[in-house]
Amino acid sequence: MWKLFGVAVGLALVTPPGAEKTATTRALEAGAKVLQRNRPVAGFDIYLVGFHPMKEHPEQQFEAHHYCHQMNEDFAQCVLFDGNSRAANLHGVEYIISEKLFETLPAEERQFWHPHNGEILSGQLIAPGIPKAAEKALMKTKMNSYGKTWHLWNTTSDALPLGPPMLAWSFNRDGEAMPGLVESRDRKMKLNTALTRQQRSDLQALARPQSGVDDLKGKFARPTSDIPGVTSK
Repeated sequence: MWKLFGVAVGLALVTPPGAEKTATTRALEAGAKVLQRNRPVAGFDIYLVGFHPMKEHPEQQFEAHHYCHQMNEDFAQCVLFDGNSRAANLHGVEYIISEKLFETLPAEERQFWHPHNGEILSGQLIAPGIPKAAEKALMKTKMNSYGKTWHLWNTTSDALPLGPPMLAWSFNRDGEAMPGLVESRDRKMKLNTALTRQQRSDLQALARPQSGVDDLKGKFARPTSDIPGVTSK
């Protein structure tokens, strides 16, 4: 299994209120680090960074740093953070399934799963810090997949996790992302979404129509346009 890491440049958006850790708490943490095992989280080695609009409120959009564990070829589970530093806040979870598993879901369940081809073919979903050939091979394995994502904390505005979980969606048309959202990420992390998109153009041949592509169509005040290769089932 690949272990994929990126440069720690994404900072947490908020610092939750609370007292400084006491010496007792720090001692307990140090002891736990030595004596306890972290097997459930040790395998979350695949690092991806992308963006999520909330399905019910599409203009509410988050940058999401995914740390994922590929359980098998058809299923991965990810924890989501608002940055990639030690100070980052956990603000969501995502499960990723293959097209094969998606087709086994009942119709009422499918409404919770967003398509991934738009994220990949637009160049917005990136695995930082690894060779481009390895990143492209990784993205190839995620073509036609789906994700079920819940964001638990709006760290762009709230100092604590407030309110109910929010179902996230994917960008499936150019122009759906808020102006400056992708560009800000690219500047911080020294990424080039436009170049990545060009380098993935041959993956369009693998793209099949996906459910959910048009779920946010027409819900943005600004103009949007098709992403080549991204089609609705």
